[in-house]
Amino acid sequence: MKLTVIGTGYVGLVSGVCFSDLGNEVVCVDKLSEKIELLQQGEVPIYEPGLKELIQKNTEAGRLSFTTDLSEAVQHADIIILAVGTPSLANGEADLTYILGAAQEIALSIKGPKIIMTKSTVPVGTNEKIENQFKQLSVHPVAVASVPEFLREGSAVRDTMNPDRIVVGTESEAARQRIEELHRPLTDQILFTDVRSAEMIKYASNAFLATKISFINEIANICEKVGADVTMVAEGMGYDKRIGSSFLKAGIGYGGSCFPKDTQALIQIAGHVDYEFKLLKSVVEVNRDQRYNVIRKLETILDDLSGKSIAVWGLAFKPETDDVRDSPAFEIIASLLHCGASVKAYDPIATPNFRKLLDHSKVEYCSSAQEAAQNADALCVLTEWSEFRAVSPAMIQAWLRRPNLIDGRNMYSEEELANTELIYYSVGRPNMNNGVKEQTPQLSF
Repeated sequence: MKLTVIGTGYVGLVSGVCFSDLGNEVVCVDKLSEKIELLQQGEVPIYEPGLKELIQKNTEAGRLSFTTDLSEAVQHADIIILAVGTPSLANGEADLTYILGAAQEIALSIKGPKIIMTKSTVPVGTNEKIENQFKQLSVHPVAVASVPEFLREGSAVRDTMNPDRIVVGTESEAARQRIEELHRPLTDQILFTDVRSAEMIKYASNAFLATKISFINEIANICEKVGADVTMVAEGMGYDKRIGSSFLKAGIGYGGSCFPKDTQALIQIAGHVDYEFKLLKSVVEVNRDQRYNVIRKLETILDDLSGKSIAVWGLAFKPETDDVRDSPAFEIIASLLHCGASVKAYDPIATPNFRKLLDHSKVEYCSSAQEAAQNADALCVLTEWSEFRAVSPAMIQAWLRRPNLIDGRNMYSEEELANTELIYYSVGRPNMNNGVKEQTPQLSF
């Protein structure tokens, strides 16, 4: 098929590239000329494993191209894919400025019937607004479908090529058939729904996963107080097929471009129909507070953080990505600075993006993990990069001025720590806390 993808962020770029690799002719459109020029040169504006190689392969094969000219790009497309950003407004609602603006530009440009496939995450009812725009602005018939994406940054190419399911929400039989044909090489698990249900499936899925993360973090906090090990608790829970083992890893909370934005948006969607989503509000509150456990544990060890040098490993919200949107590192580093500490930070990939948003005189951005940890009063591990996992606790102890390690991602085992003198705090594993000990309360029934 001939596809035009509007927007070259994570969703649009990965989707367009993967569709071209399936043999489709794909044109990716973006208004940012510098981004398009970079892509035309075979370079990638985001870090995503495997993406650069696919771009080069399919560009050379003539199946993939990039342009800023939306009007020209949409003319010969069988399907136009909307994949522009829907960032959060100050009140948590999704900002529809970009997607409605793109739809308007398409409506004024097309010269024949089209299928519009929305992959952007949008509130329930948005695709109806898009359809109404076309009816008002264009004489050509348009079929609109909601086809939400479920890819994960860091494994986006793999997720796109091997999806758990494809959700297609449309009232058009013609659109249904063409979109099914497009996705059939990827999976037989294609669910057809009405448009509003497809829009809600995306929000409900992300909200549920965020809930699992906040739930296991709450369990971890209780484990620390009663002397249980959250890793064993999560393993025992995960064997239950009704629960499953995914998203039960305790840590410092979720971040990134999806979970924070989508949970807030769903709270607002509920509020607009006079429903208070109490559970999801608690999920957001728990996630926000979980990040500050790192600070509380540092204060337990060091008491006064003023004048202390704190090393931070990990600035991206998760490994295998350079995305720092809503990364826990922001609040943690800001809190350290507020307490009077200085920070030595390192990330294998995300440092340039993080520095653009937080350039502070008391934050030293380092070129290696060792440089960051060298002579620091404590080390905080915030992202579970494999590079950090390869460094032994004994080596960490040798680098630090004072042997204090806050492991926000439970990367290190009891065996690895056994022969060190590290004062070590993890998440929900009180049996591994060395140094300052909390007394396990005597429980009465």
